[in-house]
Amino acid sequence: MPGHTSPTTTSRRRDVILLGIAVTVAVALGAVLLIRQGHHDNAAPSTPGTQGGASSVTAPTSATAADRPSLGPLGEVARREAGDPLAQGSPTAPIVLIEFADLRCPFCAQFSRQTEPVLVERYVKKGVLRIEWRDMPIFGAQSTAAARAARAAAAQGWFWPFVQTVYAAAPSTGHPDLTAATLHDLARKAGVPDLVRFDADSTSTQFDAAIHADLEQGQSLGIPSTPAFSVNGHPVLGAQPTDVFTTLIDQLVAGKPITG
Repeated sequence: MPGHTSPTTTSRRRDVILLGIAVTVAVALGAVLLIRQGHHDNAAPSTPGTQGGASSVTAPTSATAADRPSLGPLGEVARREAGDPLAQGSPTAPIVLIEFADLRCPFCAQFSRQTEPVLVERYVKKGVLRIEWRDMPIFGAQSTAAARAARAAAAQGWFWPFVQTVYAAAPSTGHPDLTAATLHDLARKAGVPDLVRFDADSTSTQFDAAIHADLEQGQSLGIPSTPAFSVNGHPVLGAQPTDVFTTLIDQLVAGKPITG
């Protein structure tokens, strides 16, 4: 009959359309993977410190993508950008810990004071671990202002000393009052070289897009609050005891399955 399409013809058309969609998705995914792999391969590793810690963990002789431990449920969250001022450790380290944090968060301060120094000594300085910061300002306007200030310090290569100074001065409970004057004083204590530039940069909006991108990444991962961490895609929520982090890192280095 004119205008009548048989079920067989309709089915074939549907199969052709689905095949076309599948091919398009496969090509796009392949392109993304190639771009990411090329970015990782071209990243120049930074030179980690040489001081040792108490752990017997040593850096692998090679840290290519094939050598890295398998990823957890969060997938690949690391950026591994060479020269990133908001990161500590080599871009080719086999394990990357992503920290989603707010400078007014008391539990982030606890992690900074108690756990981070241990991880730096045991793993970062041996090329085993990289720590990458992500801004997640969730405690009001002062949190955003503090994130801008930290980026302003980073522009002068002073991100980590500034962050550590902020957290060292934080109260054990509650959120600190981080006014512009307080942030300036903390930058001075941290040793930020050019305080005039710091004041100008920290009160501008030039870093807002990057801060918002970090916040969006955290929200896309379903992170409810700070601090929150991804260790090679394995989530750790809250300021957990230091041995929670060291045990997880040691298991990843040893290639052991991660449960729980």
